Amino acid sequence: MADPSFDVVSKVDRQEVDNALNQAAKELANRFDFRGTDTKISWSGEEAVTLESETEERCKAAVEVFKEKLVKRGVSLKAIELGEPVRSGKVHRVSGSLKQGIAQETAKKISKKIRDEAPKGVQAQIQGDQLRISGKKKDDLQAVISLLKSSDFDVALQFENYR
Repeated sequence: MADPSFDVVSKVDRQEVDNALNQAAKELANRFDFRGTDTKISWSGEEAVTLESETEERCKAAVEVFKEKLVKRGVSLKAIELGEPVRSGKVHRVSGSLKQGIAQETAKKISKKIRDEAPKGVQAQIQGDQLRISGKKKDDLQAVISLLKSSDFDVALQFENYR
């Protein structure tokens, strides 16, 4: 029988982000402090979001509304990258993008952390934009999961295919 293993991935449920975006758009349309400021939030491509408003303050407030909706939907704020408001003609615009997959450098950091701090006999293999963690005992894998959850790697990590 093969050793127990699991995959460490960084995926964003686009449907949940879409739901959060729609809820934020609805709130921006209905809230009193956003009336008359022409504040909008929309998709700009497959994995990018744009927020627009007449003033920089309203733009920042719209970003906070969007973040609040993401958290309520269970989407990690590490999974979305939002920039600063940029003036473009009469409107201020904030662009953001979804971060999918684990970058090569981050995967190496995670692998090194597992090598240094995890129980003996646990291996990490980098496979494209995810990691496969395997070991002799399931308890060791549980220890690795809790180790990774307590560490901060600037990406939202999920653990799947645990067997």
